[in-house]
Amino acid sequence: MNQEYLLEAKGISKVYPGVRALNKVDFSVKYGEVHALLGENGAGKTTLIKVLSGSVQKDAGEIYLAGKKLDHYSPHQAIEMGISVIYQEFNLLPHMTVEENISLGKERTKGFLLDEKAMLEQTRKIIADFKLDIDPTAKISELSTAHQQMVEIIKSLLNSAKLFVMDEPSAMLSNKELDKLFKLIKELRANGKSIIYISHRLEEIFEISDRVTILRDGNHITTREVEGITRQELIKNMVGYDIQDTFPKTSSKEDEVVLRVSGMYNSKAQDVSFELYKGEVLGIGGLVGSGRTEIARSLFGADPYAGKIEVRGKPVTIRSPQDAIKLGIGLIPEERKTQGVLQEMSVETNLTLASLKKLSRYLLVMRKAERKLVRDYIERLAIKTPSIQQQVKNLSGGNQQKVVVTKWLATECDIIIFDEPTRGIDIGAKQEIYKIMNSLVQSGKSIIMISSELPELIGMSNRVIVMCEGRQMATLEDREKITQELIMTLASGERG
Repeated sequence: MNQEYLLEAKGISKVYPGVRALNKVDFSVKYGEVHALLGENGAGKTTLIKVLSGSVQKDAGEIYLAGKKLDHYSPHQAIEMGISVIYQEFNLLPHMTVEENISLGKERTKGFLLDEKAMLEQTRKIIADFKLDIDPTAKISELSTAHQQMVEIIKSLLNSAKLFVMDEPSAMLSNKELDKLFKLIKELRANGKSIIYISHRLEEIFEISDRVTILRDGNHITTREVEGITRQELIKNMVGYDIQDTFPKTSSKEDEVVLRVSGMYNSKAQDVSFELYKGEVLGIGGLVGSGRTEIARSLFGADPYAGKIEVRGKPVTIRSPQDAIKLGIGLIPEERKTQGVLQEMSVETNLTLASLKKLSRYLLVMRKAERKLVRDYIERLAIKTPSIQQQVKNLSGGNQQKVVVTKWLATECDIIIFDEPTRGIDIGAKQEIYKIMNSLVQSGKSIIMISSELPELIGMSNRVIVMCEGRQMATLEDREKITQELIMTLASGERG
């Protein structure tokens, strides 16, 4: 075996009934490197990680860790051998302290009693070694998402982890929290640890990774040094074809004001005012906690507000989502899985949930009309589902997002609020969402888009409102002069 590599996987294959999830995949990780693993949903990334971590047994191929051949091992044995997987949903006990979570299963004793002092000192030392700002006596529930993630990493270090697998670690992090994560990753790399990094955000790949491997349809497409590959090459290898325009936007903005907000106050926003024009994508940017989502929730009637709202020139009061729907306002929420869809319900049920009144006569749902509407929208938005009765939880993230979009299109609303429209979905699905947004504004609908991805915010918006701690810092009108640096300066509280 090559002495340069901590992990070598050769010819890995895995077949499920009717699906070849992995087809003779080769994958390797060097000592002290960050290796990005990319691919669209269904490319085989998750299956490969499950094979490497012992939770799924391969059908063919060989795996070597530090030159030793591994075969038929469990997740517990993988941890003992130094392979640690940090998933998006953390395996932490929220009502216990940082030290208690880290020491769980590795408790130190003094005679017949727990040596709490020694465990606390051990936790303090490892936190100090990696220059982390975490209180070991704080409860997990009191920590930010980024700090919880770091606690997971510390747990792995105490298990003598050599290889860390980070699955979408940035999905729920603000830019500031992401900087902390990147700093920790660089510390791990400097200490000889290896990281497999999975992310849909291509900007992160260039920021943190040494090499990148791309899978597509269960096949290994390429492994390259990050320094020698461009963003367009990454995308082409992931989707299998050239995408000419990352943000295929056509301006459709008209002079008609469809929504006017004057002096809005709510739990976060302070004196926010703006207009939304027909056929426009109005972006709202800012750091997590800046008040972006609270504005959307008040417009949709989910949170109370003070101030004036006009829809199509008429003053309105929005006290509930029902009021918003009647006014033609729909919300695609940030938390798609918990607020946007009913995971256990069918595609059909989710698509028609907000428009049952339109599909009913004498309190009875017209099933024929309902099914026709569902099938028409599935075809129109190219939703990939084996059946309209398929549970939404079984769809990919991109197709789940399409279901949420379709739910509001079916109500024939004219104003649609997209809160983090492409979070957690792959590059191909992002392109489809962007095209849907463009077709909506082309047809005369208006969109408010909240996004933490600055290239997306700039690329898709006609104008951008920047928020900081509930304050409206600026409304950027000249699309040609909007830059990431300008947005971040304003979002940090500097008016520039």
